[in-house]
Amino acid sequence: MRRRRLPEIRLALMMMTRLPVGTFEGPAPEITHARWAFPLAGVPLALIVWAVLAGAGALGLPPLVGGLLGVTALVLATGGLHHDGLADFSDGMGGRDRAQRLAIMRDSRVGSYGVLALILAVGLGAAALAAFPSGPQTGLALLLCAVVSRLAILVVMDWLPPARDDGLGHLAASAGKDRMCWVPGGLLALLIVPFVGLPGIAALLVMAAAIGIVGQRAKARLGGQTGDVLGAVQLCSEIAGWVVLSAAL
Repeated sequence: MRRRRLPEIRLALMMMTRLPVGTFEGPAPEITHARWAFPLAGVPLALIVWAVLAGAGALGLPPLVGGLLGVTALVLATGGLHHDGLADFSDGMGGRDRAQRLAIMRDSRVGSYGVLALILAVGLGAAALAAFPSGPQTGLALLLCAVVSRLAILVVMDWLPPARDDGLGHLAASAGKDRMCWVPGGLLALLIVPFVGLPGIAALLVMAAAIGIVGQRAKARLGGQTGDVLGAVQLCSEIAGWVVLSAAL
C-alpha cells in the first residue's frame, strides 16, 4: 500500500508541536511511518521563533526580553514537550539503579534536578537568542538547529534500544532501524549549512557532541532510550547550537 506522505507530515506535526494542523479524515498513519518527518516539524517552529525575535527587535524591546519571548513562543508551540522530557530525564539520573531511574522519570512530579535543568535551559536559550543578530541569516541558523535537533531524535532511536517495553521510545523504535528515514532531514540540513557558513559547521559539531553526551548518559544509566531521553536530546542539542551560533554569527 502506497504510503501517504502528507498525512505522515501532519502526524509528525501533531506529535512534535501543538500547531493546528487539522484532523485525519481516515485512519491516521503509524508513527513508525511518520518519523522521517520529525525534522520537518522543526521548520514552522524555527520560523515562529524568528518572527518573535524580529518583532521584538522592531518594537525596540531589550534583546534579553526578545530572547525570553522567543523561548516562550517555542514552549507554547511545542506544548513544552521537550522541556518536560529534559526535566524528567534530569530527575531520573539521580536514581540509585536503573529501575528507580525509570520510575522517577515516569513520575509526573518535577524534582530539584529537573527544576535546575529547566532554569538552565530557559536561561541559556534566552541569552543565546538575545545575542543573535537581526536578518535572514538568523532565520536560517534557527532553522538549522531546529531541523538537526529533531533529526537527532531519529539518530538516537536507531542508536539505542528502548529502555522500556512500552512508551513513546519503544513505540517509535518498534519498526527497527531504518536509516533511510534520516535522509529528508539530513538533506534539508545540508541545504541550509552553506547559507549559514562556518558558524553552521561549528554548531553542527557542538550539537553532535551534545547528542553523544546525552545518548551515552542514557545508555549507561538506563540501558537505552525513552521518550524523555529523546526530548532531552532534542532540547540539549538545539540549545547547544543556539549558543555556538550566538557567538559565531
